[in-house]
Amino acid sequence: MTNHTPGAATYGAYGAVDDCFAQAGGGARFDWGPIGARRMAAGAACLVVVDVLSFTTSVTVAAEAGTRVFPYAWRDASAVAYAEERDAALAVGRRAATPASPWSLSPATLRAAPFAPRLVLPSPNGSSIAAAAGGATVIAACLRNASAVARHLVRHGYGTADRPVAVIASGERWPDGSLRPALEDLLGAGAVLSALRRAGGGPLSPEAAASAACFEATPHPATAVADCASGRELRAGGFSEDVAIATETDASGIVPVLVDGAFTAGE
Repeated sequence: MTNHTPGAATYGAYGAVDDCFAQAGGGARFDWGPIGARRMAAGAACLVVVDVLSFTTSVTVAAEAGTRVFPYAWRDASAVAYAEERDAALAVGRRAATPASPWSLSPATLRAAPFAPRLVLPSPNGSSIAAAAGGATVIAACLRNASAVARHLVRHGYGTADRPVAVIASGERWPDGSLRPALEDLLGAGAVLSALRRAGGGPLSPEAAASAACFEATPHPATAVADCASGRELRAGGFSEDVAIATETDASGIVPVLVDGAFTAGE
């Protein structure tokens, strides 16, 4: 019986990347979560992180204000020390924001908070993917800046067979820690890949083309995000404004690029 475990013959403990699962030959590639990011990173010149609700949306909102955003994978005591070392404000959980600590992973809260020149933004999914990039350039993308990201990629020579880009949908986590593919991230990744193809990038791998097709076939992506499981969860919890900001499709021309450990606004 053939072993169909992805990459079982060649990955080991994230060893050499098998061409099949690296989607070799594609100028634009697509995968899910931190493990997908690790497996894509070795063969990619650029890694695009997509976490629509809400890490990369929050990064765009903060970057628009001129804030440098330091991603961090844990929201615990180590995050406090990490922020202090960088002379940065520390974002707290959505429900933990106070007048003394007004920054959180909520895009609406960030938009209303006082300006912070440097901000540590804990996020297990988005930050872990950014950390998996190795030497590749890392960009934060969402529905708000999908077309701007695509133009940036083409302008800087990414998204070709020689300098491939890997677009990584963050997804969510089930209670057992396993990946829950999330519609909002599939649509966010698809928006980037669709715009990249229109801008002349590619070829898209079959996985990337399917993600782009999903976005293109969705009549009202904003409504789909608001009504999907993650969107309904946020709205039920009182964070409808976060969903509204996350679905401001192509409202931003900011392209946050990870430089010296922080996402900094590009064009």
